[in-house]
Amino acid sequence: MSVLTHILLDTGKSPQHSIIWLHGLGADGSDFVPIVDELTLPLPVRFLFPHAPMRPVTLNGGFVMRAWYDILTGDIGARQDAAGIHASQAEVEKLIAQEVARGVPPEHIFLAGFSQGGAIALHTGLRHPARLGGILALSTYLPLHDTLTIEHSAASLQTPIFMAHGRSDPVVPYALGELSADHLAGLGYALDWHEYAMPHSVCQQEIADIGHWLARHLKANPG
Repeated sequence: MSVLTHILLDTGKSPQHSIIWLHGLGADGSDFVPIVDELTLPLPVRFLFPHAPMRPVTLNGGFVMRAWYDILTGDIGARQDAAGIHASQAEVEKLIAQEVARGVPPEHIFLAGFSQGGAIALHTGLRHPARLGGILALSTYLPLHDTLTIEHSAASLQTPIFMAHGRSDPVVPYALGELSADHLAGLGYALDWHEYAMPHSVCQQEIADIGHWLARHLKANPG
């Protein structure tokens, strides 16, 4: 089974937890590597930072860049590239399977992502047949929300979710992120919602909150 090329980083010996972290549109796996040194975690963790495939992006005039799926229109919540989203879901599932084969149980595997990467983390994690350790969805939204009602797994209702958004985000509107969180709450998901005075980015307080959230859930499943 071939998986997406990725950056692999272990924070200690023999980690029993894995975090698969997906970058945003036009970036690559190296984008969030520096965050590892800013997180104080109580247990060794294996971080995987995959590189999205290169593909033309319609909204950017067909320019080829790393993208988890195509952006068809400026209204990202309207027409969506379902085929591209499903293809990236399949690639993330391969990474999850790789970690399980290494001996990491699903409940010790976290999906994290920023913007497009966060959308894929949500889409995949909510449909994964087993409960995951958690989902971190940063400055993002819930893609293909209309199919989630019938496609989400019962086990995913127990997966912890951390969602964060900047109140002045000009790329993924704050209202869309908040609407996505409300939709998940309506389906019975318990999530931690955080908002910050920032644009489409990550801030220091957010990184601190992510660290606290991860530490809490790593301690809850110490291995």
